[in-house]
Amino acid sequence: MFVLLSMFMTLPALLLLGDPSGAPNYMAFAESAAIVCGLGIFGLLLTYKNSDELKPRYMFVLTVSSWFIISLFASLPFYLSDNDISFVDAVFEGTSGITTTGATVLSGLDSMDRDLLLWRSILQWLGGIGIIGMFVAVLPFLRVGGMRLFATESSEWTEKGLPRMKTLSRGLLFVYLIFSIIAVVTYRLSGMTLFDAFNHGLTSIATGGFSTSDQSMGKFSDLILMEATFFMIIGSLPFFLFVREMHGQHGVLFRDKQVRLFLAILLVVPALMTIYRWWVSPVHFDLLHNYAITLFNITSVVTTTGYASEDYSAWGPLAFVVFFFLMFVGGCSGSTAGGMKIFRFQLSLIILREQLMRLLHPRAVFTRNYNGRAVSDEIISSMIAYTFIFLLCLLIITVLLASLQLDFVTALSGALTSLTNVGPGLGEIIGPAGNFGPLPDAAKWILSVGMLMGRLEVLSVVIVLSPAFWRH
Repeated sequence: MFVLLSMFMTLPALLLLGDPSGAPNYMAFAESAAIVCGLGIFGLLLTYKNSDELKPRYMFVLTVSSWFIISLFASLPFYLSDNDISFVDAVFEGTSGITTTGATVLSGLDSMDRDLLLWRSILQWLGGIGIIGMFVAVLPFLRVGGMRLFATESSEWTEKGLPRMKTLSRGLLFVYLIFSIIAVVTYRLSGMTLFDAFNHGLTSIATGGFSTSDQSMGKFSDLILMEATFFMIIGSLPFFLFVREMHGQHGVLFRDKQVRLFLAILLVVPALMTIYRWWVSPVHFDLLHNYAITLFNITSVVTTTGYASEDYSAWGPLAFVVFFFLMFVGGCSGSTAGGMKIFRFQLSLIILREQLMRLLHPRAVFTRNYNGRAVSDEIISSMIAYTFIFLLCLLIITVLLASLQLDFVTALSGALTSLTNVGPGLGEIIGPAGNFGPLPDAAKWILSVGMLMGRLEVLSVVIVLSPAFWRH
């Protein structure tokens, strides 16, 4: 992983070769690549004879530690650049990039060095494919996350399951690349510069949200906003279902319950919010323009992308509350999106309905089914544990941020946006019109850890940090 990361570190300088003002920090990238590659080769030399099988305990350590360590290494180009970026800001930006959160401490993006802007986008693109691979292959093997409901066959680590794993991995990478290329080409044909199209194409499919402008997507036309909405939705759908569609299992995407609810939310909520905005301010209300903006911003929050076209927290009290709760939702399991995921809300409704029916029919026997599969008690227990740990972490991070003298809205929305990997929070400081730069360094460290915990489904980190994990 270190060697691969070092290869991608050379891309900003190589892609901007020939542009006189394109890569002024090439030495920062060269030094970063050399450090990371050197450590990677050193690790390979130390362990090339080691053929031990990876046990679940080792996989937990590998998964958690790799994300934390790569976040640190990803920050090197920012720290070593000539832009006077502090170490904590560099780590925050690198962590936000690799976890596809999209929260930023940087301002003046319109005039920032193009190589740093490109590195931010590459980080999010890498994080996106890393997240898909983790959810489809690693977390089901560790019995964490919700992928066991959708693709349990993809998590077989036996010799029999390896050919399917390889086929699935190739399919996921192919689909991810194709959608990324389509996004870049579409943006370019719609009027973006090649540089803007490339950056936004990468961050749209990765549902990352990093932009090349302080205005985020607000500097582009309604057509581009609608295209971005489409690509954010694509990035939030289960990629393994795209692979199954590609292999002839037609219709599996739209038969999936989480996909149908996810699309229903994006169909209903923006329409109702547009009506609300028209009701609050009916004078000179351009229906199509405002619907496009509302759909774009709601999709950005639900998919945890983090783009913004304007300050939606200023749309009124109802909009403020709606956006806060939409930050919990997230996309589908097996996608690049963060959040609590659609399927957990659906399972909660199944449990609620079962409990209500038990009150009416105490002796009845009920079966739980989701997408045609039986839902075991183990999966229900895992979901309840995740929800409890998630809310507990939200409470702890909020209290820690409030102890640093941050106001309630900033502390609560900052904690939530880090755990759900949305990007911008709410309020004047970290809302869509601001950034995380003014926060104290301690808050940035706390939020960086929160972003990584949210990306790793919280439970993975809690397990590794528990004393029982290290006793045997």
